[in-house]
Amino acid sequence: MNMVVILNALILLGLVVSAILAVSSEKLLSSVIALSVTGLFAAAEFLLLHAPDVAISEAAVGAALSPLIFIVTLRKLKGGGDQ
Repeated sequence: MNMVVILNALILLGLVVSAILAVSSEKLLSSVIALSVTGLFAAAEFLLLHAPDVAISEAAVGAALSPLIFIVTLRKLKGGGDQ
């Protein structure tokens, strides 16, 4: 039981750190990557909470689809994410 609590705390810490990095990063592409990592941590947390269907949805949307849309949008904008 102790191992689950430690793993849960590490995932929540990673979730908070990656969310702070997503908000505070100067470059847009770095923010999108940090947002994707936040989605992966959220999916891992849902998996620990015994919600595999929500974890799969979060992994597909939060860690794969949304960052892909953001990256394509950044590439189509002038500057390509160098701002």
